[in-house]
Amino acid sequence: MGALQPLLRRKLQRRGQQEPGYLHQVPQRFGVYDTPVKAGAVWVHAVSLGETRAAALLVHALRQHMPGMRLLLTHSTATGWAQGQALLQPGDVQAWLPWDTPEATRRFLQRHQPHCGVLMETEVWPSLVQACRIHGVPLFLANARLNDKSFHSAQRWSWLSGPAYRGLRGVLAQSNADAKRLRALGARVDAVLGNLKFDVQPQPVAQANAQRWRSQWSRLGQPRPVIMLASTREGEEALWLEALAANAARMQAFADAGVLWLLVPRHPQRFDEVHQQVVAKGCSVFRRSALPADGAWPAQATDAQVWLGDSLGEMPQYFHAADMALLGGSFMPLGGQNLIEAAAFGCPIIMGPHTFNFAEASEQAQSAGAAQRVADMDGALNQALAWLSDRAALAQAQQAGLDMVAQGRGAADRYAQEIVRQLSDSQVGGLSHGA
Repeated sequence: MGALQPLLRRKLQRRGQQEPGYLHQVPQRFGVYDTPVKAGAVWVHAVSLGETRAAALLVHALRQHMPGMRLLLTHSTATGWAQGQALLQPGDVQAWLPWDTPEATRRFLQRHQPHCGVLMETEVWPSLVQACRIHGVPLFLANARLNDKSFHSAQRWSWLSGPAYRGLRGVLAQSNADAKRLRALGARVDAVLGNLKFDVQPQPVAQANAQRWRSQWSRLGQPRPVIMLASTREGEEALWLEALAANAARMQAFADAGVLWLLVPRHPQRFDEVHQQVVAKGCSVFRRSALPADGAWPAQATDAQVWLGDSLGEMPQYFHAADMALLGGSFMPLGGQNLIEAAAFGCPIIMGPHTFNFAEASEQAQSAGAAQRVADMDGALNQALAWLSDRAALAQAQQAGLDMVAQGRGAADRYAQEIVRQLSDSQVGGLSHGA
């Protein structure tokens, strides 16, 4: 890990050319911190955007159970950092988690001296876990998940993964299947508490903005159907464009219906590339970033065939604006994306065959009727056309998603209660009284 540090520096420089957030406080990546901090914060590590959204739900619940709690919030990606800024209150600190070397993790813990640490979902690093044990910092893995692919990989590296999982103070898993795999690696799984993301909150502002968009997209008083490609990964836009072009009759049916394609790539550094790719196929494209802040509405924003969602933090708005969504990451062998947020905002999902990163949520959504699984992009377009042709079935799928999420709520409070209980049992003092 130490020998790879020069490569990490070069990677940060390259990423920073497209996402300047990666150039912020680079020394922190190597355990060098110069911001003043107070000891005793509750440390939550949310690696990227999705984990930070889940962390927001947990942090809110922890503040309810631990009045006066100070937060140390760490990330590994620029999108996670940007999303996490909204969680900070006076006295809180935001920082990068350092590269996983013994020296860097030691400096991190000595500098911040947290009361405890909570890693979100999958982020288990050997040096970090060892450093926490040495410094007496109870370390939890919350909303923990582990798919089959990662499990078998960890088994192959058991000499490294075993001590890391055994070194955690406790693991709070999303599902029984996750718990079984984590225990097989040596983790102490204390409870299965469900998926935090079911506690996603209503977004009235996002819904209102989405309704304004939809009214502007209308043609001759008729609303345009909106089909979203949500969090697409490299290669999936090409699959979509090829599948559209391969069936002229189907493409004409989408055009006759006035469909607006809402294309939202997962990674910001790909926005320009995706824009060029779609334009090269002859599609008219409007970029969300070109929408004037004063509320003016350009004609091309209404007439475009494709809207490119090149913004951060607006996924709730995009889901509210869409009639349905094709799930990015599921049409290539990449494991899919979290679909609970889409269901919570009334947006049914069409997913490809690759959802191993979110297997339980995907199966649950399919069983509830909030999602349909297809074999490939061609099947996804057929399903989208079927829902457009059967509005009653589409409305049923929308309601199924809302019902599924309502039934799953309450996990955030369960996680917070269990963390507070374990800290109390281990006599980590003062957390519930203003740490």
